[in-house]
Amino acid sequence: MAKNKETKGRDKDGKAAKGAAASTAPARPTPEDYVPRLRQRYKDEIVPRLLKEFGIDNIMAVPRIEKISLNMGVGDAIQNIKVLDDAVEEMGSLAGQKPVITRAQKSIAAFKLRQGMPIGCRVTLRGVRMWEFLDRLITIALPRVRDFRGTPTKSFDGRGNYTLGIRDHLIFPEIDYNKIEKPKGMNITIVTTAGNDERAQFLLRALGMPFAR
Repeated sequence: MAKNKETKGRDKDGKAAKGAAASTAPARPTPEDYVPRLRQRYKDEIVPRLLKEFGIDNIMAVPRIEKISLNMGVGDAIQNIKVLDDAVEEMGSLAGQKPVITRAQKSIAAFKLRQGMPIGCRVTLRGVRMWEFLDRLITIALPRVRDFRGTPTKSFDGRGNYTLGIRDHLIFPEIDYNKIEKPKGMNITIVTTAGNDERAQFLLRALGMPFAR
């Protein structure tokens, strides 16, 4: 009987100790807790610089990145639809989400193009995917461009949005060179809330965009 009581006591103590350890253990991070590296840098370093540089009183008025749009035109899809399928798969690898197929708005007889024919794909990034893509673009992809001399400063639209043309999508490490038949180009549009080109350029330069001097 004494042995049984001692064993039961140990069981109870063991459960209590286990429960105590569980209560003091740190909670596991969830996907909602993840903050991209560039997003954290923007919040900690760049927002105070923007407030000081432009004399902004309200922190809600600080310029920020709203979304990034990727657009890839595939003219060869008129003759070979498989080229478009490859483009959709490759853009999906870059963006982390499925692109939307774009179609011709009108018919052009000289190019054998009919209205409604699929001629490209596009995707819009927001939130975590947006910040992750921008980080990879600035720190990994652009430095891999051959004879890179900086991105142009004249590609703003007057309202604080910036469009960058990429001639060869193989600069992104997500693209497997061995599976690509032909390099493809794309347009990358960074939409900001800056309202004018001066603030937008300051924001992008602070984030690390390598503008040409």
